[in-house]
Amino acid sequence: MPRAFVTDASRIVVKVGSSSLTTAAGGLDVARVESLVSAVVGRAGPEGGLVLVSSGAIAAGLAPLGLSRRPRDLATLQAAASVGQSSLVHCYAGAFGRAGYRVGQVLLTATDVIRRTHYRNARTTLDRLLALGVVPIVNENDAVATQEIRFGDNDRLAAIVAHLVSADVLVLLSDVDGVYESNPRLGPAAMVREVWSDADLDGLTAQGTGTAGVGVGGMATKIDAARMAASGGVTTIVTSAALAAEALAGEEVGTVFHPTGPRRASRLQWLAYATAPEGRLYLDDGAVAAVVDRQASLLPAGVTRVEGDFSAGDPVDLVDPLGRPVARGLVEFDSTELPGMLGRSTMELAAERGPSYEREVVHRDDLVLLLARR
Repeated sequence: MPRAFVTDASRIVVKVGSSSLTTAAGGLDVARVESLVSAVVGRAGPEGGLVLVSSGAIAAGLAPLGLSRRPRDLATLQAAASVGQSSLVHCYAGAFGRAGYRVGQVLLTATDVIRRTHYRNARTTLDRLLALGVVPIVNENDAVATQEIRFGDNDRLAAIVAHLVSADVLVLLSDVDGVYESNPRLGPAAMVREVWSDADLDGLTAQGTGTAGVGVGGMATKIDAARMAASGGVTTIVTSAALAAEALAGEEVGTVFHPTGPRRASRLQWLAYATAPEGRLYLDDGAVAAVVDRQASLLPAGVTRVEGDFSAGDPVDLVDPLGRPVARGLVEFDSTELPGMLGRSTMELAAERGPSYEREVVHRDDLVLLLARR
């Protein structure tokens, strides 16, 4: 019986990596792009919603620039991305066009999802494209990005986009057909078929780039992205591009990450997955229990230490006494104000400094729990 969570899904985000779109020499493989489009096109159009998050811009720019391998310096990486992005989208436009669909290019940087107004604008644009029956082709804007090119991968972007468009399912495609307990290229290894909690991932040793050597991600980044998506209610499948059609038809392929948390409002999804913390607040055990178990607001009495330089309204991580993040929230005070408030009650602070201090450090309406502590 087909997987109902796939066949009943109204919106699906599919992410494909560079290694699934390139030749052995590292250039864009048009035949692979055509094959991928044939596999996913059935989920596009007014009756469904398909968003394709595609790597491959840098790889597509190598051959036109006469480069035999992925460059290491940032300027050449950006040049390759600039040249390759147009070729990549042109290839997608042709393949989808022959199937009767239009595509729209959406290039994002970290700024576009970290800033709340940009996040909202990106959501509006993607929603409108889907309503018009257009297939958004999303990629990081590598031609101007810096840190994303050197350290990032589109797996995390795909998880953020899945939350951005309120997708039902995220499919992460690579050249490996699922998550294995160890690297299957190095010897016999068992596939992890289903992940219900972090306990199902204990002991895994999965990492590395694709076989073409042009990507920057690996199975470790896909696992992190799948956990990120699942924690916000998005079922995620990790499998190979060769099995894309089977995955989207609901066949039992790959590794399924079942939702581990509820769907959140767009604002809280943004806070949990798309913000970069400007600082850290260390909590005592009582405050951790209040925030995590009772979902209460954070009061100054439960904060033991402040790290970072931030202003009121900035996102900060709330960490336990061992420094492990347990929640993220929008702080009500500047980092310069908080040290003198630590360990004190709001009543005491209000009596000493005025009624404006009789409030929470982080209100529960501006706070989200992060991935479950292990």
